Amino acid sequence: MNHKHFYIDGAWVAPAQPRDLEVIDPSTEAPCATISLGGTEDADRAVAAARTAFDGWAATPVETRRALLQKLLDLYLAHREDFARAMSQEMGAPMDLARADQFESGSAHLEEMIRVLDGFEFERRTGKDLLLYQPIGVAALITPWNWPMNQVVLKVAPALAAGCTVVLKPSEIAPLSSMLLADLIDQAGFPPGVFNLVNGDGPGVGAHLSAHPEVDMVSFTGSTRAGIQITRAAAEQIKRVSLELGGKGANILFEDAPDGAVESGVAGCFGNAGQSCDAPTRMLVHRSIYDRAVEAARQAAAAQQVAPGHLDGDHIGPVVSDAHWHKVQSLIQAGIDEGARLVAGGTGRPEGLEKGYFVRPTVFADVTNDMVVAREEIFGPVLVMIPFDTEEEAIAIANDTPYGLGNYIQTRDTDRAARVARRLRSGMVTVNDDLLDVDTPFGGVKQSGNGREGSVWGLEEYLEVKAISGSAS
Repeated sequence: MNHKHFYIDGAWVAPAQPRDLEVIDPSTEAPCATISLGGTEDADRAVAAARTAFDGWAATPVETRRALLQKLLDLYLAHREDFARAMSQEMGAPMDLARADQFESGSAHLEEMIRVLDGFEFERRTGKDLLLYQPIGVAALITPWNWPMNQVVLKVAPALAAGCTVVLKPSEIAPLSSMLLADLIDQAGFPPGVFNLVNGDGPGVGAHLSAHPEVDMVSFTGSTRAGIQITRAAAEQIKRVSLELGGKGANILFEDAPDGAVESGVAGCFGNAGQSCDAPTRMLVHRSIYDRAVEAARQAAAAQQVAPGHLDGDHIGPVVSDAHWHKVQSLIQAGIDEGARLVAGGTGRPEGLEKGYFVRPTVFADVTNDMVVAREEIFGPVLVMIPFDTEEEAIAIANDTPYGLGNYIQTRDTDRAARVARRLRSGMVTVNDDLLDVDTPFGGVKQSGNGREGSVWGLEEYLEVKAISGSAS
């Protein structure tokens, strides 16, 4: 596989006008590969291949699509170490995390989509009439760098299962694992043009795909700012746009929070170097346990190991890029400047790590919800802690955010957990670290987006419903 090539119409092909981009290993700041950035001509070629392949792929029996997805899953499972190494190099994930959560999120979503296909009714009767669930057409999939295989498979698997054809533009910062997946799709035997991959940046290939008249749907995961731009570009054709955007999740610790709730909250915030859109980054703590919680968070942050991604171990790696490192640093400084109490961490790199985009695990206490560090998605290992006195106040603070992806509750009172969960304005709520399974929808409300990915909801994103009256059905 030539990293400078694109996968279009069943073959690895050279770009129309080669434009090299080095992929940087964030642990070393050194190049680990060189790709080409595509342009409009490459995107047009991929869309044309997908359009030509669509009618045939849409007409394939469900059993055929399922068999190909199963073949892809088998190939994927045989390449754990290859994917782990690629993700560690491209976005800095520690090898243990890359082998486990990063890799297995992809296989879990493939397995779930195969299970969904086994029971999904693409034709249904409602009284005398017939409902057909039909593929929407050519889908442009634009994915981020923070959970490469999770986000790519969450889009590619349901799109192909639905009968759509695909043009994937992975993040140009972390494209290597996606190119490996494209090679496995080729080996699995998907027909030419059904799946295509073009590397490129957002303003170039991403914007062109969003506005392309032959693209029927855009599914995007990334920043809210970029999601707004994609929606505007897609509006000219009234095409479907599915968005999974930023988050600023609240983690509400009531006075009866289970033992270890602070430590698990810190781990959830710092995991993947804080680069998860659904991370519990605002810890709301009942005032009666607030001082103890702050001290527990300080100790947890002090104990958090930071090390290069190519190493094994229970540590966090670097953030993804120099530009992102500087953004995180500026937001940590903003918290200091606004008067939040710095409990752990701060600006600069951890001691002993002079090279690489490493961030000191940071905890701010005595934060108010109007501070920048409480409003903006930092996307780094930075936790803010806010005290509250009543259940009503906790709910009000949690909901006082432009985002609405995931929130968290810690309490032994099951009635209170159910009551509060119903009032939190978010697409997902996790209670007492009981993580949601892959057979539930992933997505948010407000500026966290409008789509739902995963399981049957993910499949339905790529389907149109046609109603046919009884006399013709």
